[in-house]
Amino acid sequence: MAGHSKWKQIKRAKGVADVRKGALFTKLGREITQAVKQGGGPDSAGNSRLRLAIQKARDNNMSMDIIERAITKASGAGEDSQLDEVTYEGYGPGGTAVMVETLTNNRNRTVAEVRNAFGRWGGNLGENGSVGWIFTLRGVISVEIAAGVDADEIALAAIDAGAEDFEIEDDLLSIYTRPEDLESVRAALEARGVEPSSSEVARIPATTVSLEEKEAVSALRLLEKLEDLEDVQRVYSNADFPENVLAEFTA
Repeated sequence: MAGHSKWKQIKRAKGVADVRKGALFTKLGREITQAVKQGGGPDSAGNSRLRLAIQKARDNNMSMDIIERAITKASGAGEDSQLDEVTYEGYGPGGTAVMVETLTNNRNRTVAEVRNAFGRWGGNLGENGSVGWIFTLRGVISVEIAAGVDADEIALAAIDAGAEDFEIEDDLLSIYTRPEDLESVRAALEARGVEPSSSEVARIPATTVSLEEKEAVSALRLLEKLEDLEDVQRVYSNADFPENVLAEFTA
């Protein structure tokens, strides 16, 4: 699980969501569009994929006006109707596994950009199925723990509500659920006054790979470059980074 939670912490520490909010909102808008088209229409009550996309957008401070405009746009015809979901698998420095989820209207452009990122930072693009078996889809709820708050108490409340596991790293509590239980566990926490910072269905690695300093720096650069690509929605890795490298990278 460390590969997921540590990368989440890195992005939070670097302020990626704030610094690149324009790009982030574009990605979130695409996710809403695809949820409307592939998940069952514009009514979130009957479209769980859209509910999750809306929740993710709100977690990242997207206003309801922008969200509603994205839903309205997705309900009509236009360029966004041509978006394809494509997942790429590859190997990062040190033999780490990397999965890249994209939404694209030009597969040739996207695969070229993804392959270039892997090549530049010491990795290589693999075949479908090459690393996907390492990851499992799970619901992930992140809670930032304020001073004086008992993280174990929140975690146990989540377990009582149906969560399967949890992990505490510094001031971040990661709660793991079955994908279908994500919304109900989050709702149970909110009913207790706990406000998660995010919730999503993510790919969680079954095993992690510890990296030496040089490999870790290259792996972090690779993940960052992939995240920056316009067509990339999510990036997952099973890399486990040395603490000193994380400290320097987030400084």
